[in-house]
Amino acid sequence: MEKLEILNELREFYAGKRIFLTGHTGFKGAWMLFLLRELGADVSGYSLAPLHKNDLYVLAGGESLCNSRIADIRDRESVEAAISAVRPDLIFHLAAQPLVRESYRRPLETFDTNIMGSVHVLDAMRRLPDACTAVMITTDKVYENMEGGFPYKENDRLGGFDPYSSSKAAAEICIASYQKAFFTPEIFAEHGKAVAAARGGNVIGGGDRADDRIIPDLIRAIEADEELKVRNPQAIRPWQHVLELLYGYLLLGMRLSRDPLHCQGAFNFGPCDQDEMTVEELVTTAIRIYGKGRYIHRSDAEKLHEAGILRLNIDKAMRVLDWHPRWSSATAAEKTIRWYRQVAEGENAALSCRRQILEYFGEEKA
Repeated sequence: MEKLEILNELREFYAGKRIFLTGHTGFKGAWMLFLLRELGADVSGYSLAPLHKNDLYVLAGGESLCNSRIADIRDRESVEAAISAVRPDLIFHLAAQPLVRESYRRPLETFDTNIMGSVHVLDAMRRLPDACTAVMITTDKVYENMEGGFPYKENDRLGGFDPYSSSKAAAEICIASYQKAFFTPEIFAEHGKAVAAARGGNVIGGGDRADDRIIPDLIRAIEADEELKVRNPQAIRPWQHVLELLYGYLLLGMRLSRDPLHCQGAFNFGPCDQDEMTVEELVTTAIRIYGKGRYIHRSDAEKLHEAGILRLNIDKAMRVLDWHPRWSSATAAEKTIRWYRQVAEGENAALSCRRQILEYFGEEKA
């Protein structure tokens, strides 16, 4: 399907839809908020407050784009009250403790947020009197990663070494349980509920300020005129621009709403086969595009386990949803670094996001 054709279909579907978006103040959540508003949706957000004054949500005025509720996803009563008040047509659950290394430092909070936060959303949805579709965001790291180099399929074994990965794998089991116990697709006409899980790769894009992520760490090093310390330079990740994933989420939400029987379960979203970069290749590409920056290899004293290689099989998303990656890893890196550089030079963050959204869907030339 052509870019403009799918954009028009998404606009037609999402215009006026009531959307409950968790994690809307985070990096991916803020981009999702801008994209949903571009499609004409009525968005209610539920999230913790932004962590930094230069977070994308703050820089781009996210507060003015939604009905924002600052609250904790671990607060069951608050989640249920918020979802009950909105009575959403669709839920996109992005709220999470999303960092591997942070999960080593705060395992209890990670498990509580990622498992019970998901359960709170699902149970609040179960209690809604109206039809509702939910896209539950997990991660590519839910798999029992044997580091064999082969791409993981949605029916491969779940697992996880670190608390973050295992908490997301456990959340997937909970999602599947609610689907089987309460949202059975075969009797959709009786309950009107549909749920699916979205597993995405390593996301890059303008406005990310999280700690222990390679691009934000590089931007901070450039701003401070310091060397970036790279932990695992030869690690391979399924790098992709944030808009690739969000396009997948939106397409999944639309298709699932229309055909819950065939668009259920989990979906991988990642780059095409052989489109991959090591951490070091990403860093050198980013430095070249920005025009400055430097790095050194770091011997990490903590020696925390992180996967060396991770690949996803995306055949199901391409076959069932007609989703296909649009930007290569190299293009994703270029778009990301140009965003940071242009905003650093004084461009409005919201305008930068909107331009890239329109570029992605072909309404504006790159």
